[in-house]
Amino acid sequence: MPEAYIVDAIRSPVGRKKGSLAHLHPADLAAHPIKVLMERNTFDPSLVEDVVWGCTETIGAQAGDIGRTAWLVAGLPEDVPGVTIDRQCGSAQQAIHFAAQGVMSGTQDIVVAGGSQAMNRIPIMAAMTAGQAYGFDSPFIGATGWDARYAGEEVNQIRSAEMIAEKWGISREELDAFSYASHMRAQAATEAGWFKNEIAPLAGLDHDETIRPGTTIEGLAALNPVREGGRVTAGNASQNSDCAAALLIASERAVKEHGFKPRARIHHMSVRADNPVWMLTGPITATQYALKKSGMKLEDIDLFECNEAFASVTMAWMKELSIPHEKVNVQGGAIALGHPIGSTGAKLMTTLLNSLERTGGRYGLQTMCEGGGQANVTIIERL
Repeated sequence: MPEAYIVDAIRSPVGRKKGSLAHLHPADLAAHPIKVLMERNTFDPSLVEDVVWGCTETIGAQAGDIGRTAWLVAGLPEDVPGVTIDRQCGSAQQAIHFAAQGVMSGTQDIVVAGGSQAMNRIPIMAAMTAGQAYGFDSPFIGATGWDARYAGEEVNQIRSAEMIAEKWGISREELDAFSYASHMRAQAATEAGWFKNEIAPLAGLDHDETIRPGTTIEGLAALNPVREGGRVTAGNASQNSDCAAALLIASERAVKEHGFKPRARIHHMSVRADNPVWMLTGPITATQYALKKSGMKLEDIDLFECNEAFASVTMAWMKELSIPHEKVNVQGGAIALGHPIGSTGAKLMTTLLNSLERTGGRYGLQTMCEGGGQANVTIIERL
């Protein structure tokens, strides 16, 4: 089967709530890494055969196929198409999969993949709120088949994160300690300059402004839980944020023809799902599936990125699969660095690629929990 290569990857800095990127039009945010990506790789941009883009809450300024709009806003040729996909938190990771699959099928040679989310301008759940104007309270309630199958079940991320913490026996203190480590790792990585090669400055911002270097265990412990008597707090969950990231995916033929120097090879791609009420347990079964299908062992993987939507999600995944924290989210995760939903899959892939290059590792595995109980898994090989 033909190979799919990651030629390059770049992202914007992550803007915090009401932060430096909050004023940007979503299409300007999305266009930024695409423009920089094309500037860093000199070839005729009309040769790009598609822009596969992840984004959720595609209403208002994020509506109208933002993948296509972003390419045009970047000032690039009109003959290149774009498509926007929504696999919830895994949207951009799925975009990478679709791009790589297009290349591996032999039907495409050069594809841009990535994602964006302007959470300051269009907040999480905005699409569901907009649907209320048409008489729908929820995407689930009222659907005959859903009611028959999951009647009475509350579908809520906070509830799912709480259930996971309880099932895997993860205490509030452990959740807070994990969250503290996320901020400390992210701050250390920033100070060491480990993010510089992957961040394209935007709107005067050249670093991720979500990191809180003054975080303390005592401060995290003082936060009230989201639900009375619960363990999940704003401090041990991911942050709403703004970000966009883009990757250049190419075939072996394109690599040779244009003299590209690929940075990694897509070694494995898969997506699996679990119970939609539990919702956030997908990375466990998806990782098991990916390792079995690829014929790899956990010991073969040098670095892991498991999105920190909630501390309990990543901790349960590590606990169930016996993955040491020393190899997971080594430069911090979404608790410190934000979770710009439609962008996160490409953002994490950009960080994973750079982390492998920095450490000399060969294989990296990325996964994340996604709405509907889903989870993508991508394994890349550094070249």
